[in-house]
Amino acid sequence: MLGLVFTEFIEMVEARFSPEVADQVLSATGLDHGGAYTAVGYYPAEELQRMVVELVQRTGEPVDTLVHSFGQHLAQRFSQAHREYFSPHQHPFDLLAAIDGHIHVEVRKLYSQAQLPQFEVLERSPGRLRLRYRSERRLQVLALGLIDGVLALYGRDCQVSMTPCDDGAVFLLEATA
Repeated sequence: MLGLVFTEFIEMVEARFSPEVADQVLSATGLDHGGAYTAVGYYPAEELQRMVVELVQRTGEPVDTLVHSFGQHLAQRFSQAHREYFSPHQHPFDLLAAIDGHIHVEVRKLYSQAQLPQFEVLERSPGRLRLRYRSERRLQVLALGLIDGVLALYGRDCQVSMTPCDDGAVFLLEATA
């Protein structure tokens, strides 16, 4: 998994809880490299899972709540660090529909080893978007957080539902305003 995900997770923990909690999580998980991540490195996804489990034990928050919050955090950070992907799109449905065909193409140019999820547009109309999410890691709650984060960035109210599937989920976004 790309190191950027790890560095952003640690930043979220520091901001949402405290730098001390982040240090405690890194220390308690017994990671081989001591939890020193670089944004461009690649690390086992299991390390992130171990950090989430440790954070759950320290905070008492449910796993899905933490992972969803992390997805929202990533949406915010991606919008700041990669405005070039967000600015051409006037509507969040446009951005979400461009993930596989444009954004992930560009990400692969920079990070050829990145194992990215797939987002397939199943249905699209002005007030409705159905997306199929596929990933070996099955981080559909993280994807839901990213979707909710993107909707918030664009200031759009949508009803979002998630239907789990064997290899991911189907998300249905319906405009409410």
